[in-house]
Amino acid sequence: MLGLLMPREGRFFELFNAHAARIVEGSRELAAMIGSFSELDAHAQRIDTAERAADKITHECITLLHKTFITPFDRDQIHQLITRMDDILDLIQDVAESVALYDLRRVTPEAKQLAEICQMCCERVKTVVGLLTNVKQAESILKTCAEIDRLESDADRVMRSALSKLFREENDLKQVMKLRVIYDLLETVTDRCEDVANIVEGIVLENS
Repeated sequence: MLGLLMPREGRFFELFNAHAARIVEGSRELAAMIGSFSELDAHAQRIDTAERAADKITHECITLLHKTFITPFDRDQIHQLITRMDDILDLIQDVAESVALYDLRRVTPEAKQLAEICQMCCERVKTVVGLLTNVKQAESILKTCAEIDRLESDADRVMRSALSKLFREENDLKQVMKLRVIYDLLETVTDRCEDVANIVEGIVLENS
């Protein structure tokens, strides 16, 4: 009787997909911002718009979680998934804000490469979240999760190389400090994408 009175499953997958779309929007704006290093304010504003929209989706998902009797998978996993996804966009926003806050005037090829890896990671987050509607697609889901893990490892390597080069070649201490923060934030975006991949792997392995 209780199951008839309470919603079953709700719109969780729709909300996950909507949030993932905002993540991709933010990552593309970030890659464009760092890649061309022009129209910084315009890119930052579009990132802010995506982040605010994603916050609303996160709030809606958590509210729905409290109202739903039967969920498509474990409640803690749903909560972890949407909050880790939200962390990705928060970090993307942090990068954009740091560029302005530190009055960064130039970036390195390594920063551009890290921003591109972030975008690739975020696009795969969107793919893997979209596949969650059918856990029978376990092979495709796990393959995409592995791609995210590989990209996160690539970001680690790029960051290590970037820091080594920065400390060897950059004589402006302020620029060293600014870029170190930007590198760290960009690499952390890929860490949060990997967190999402790990959560999705757990969901698939428990439900397939």
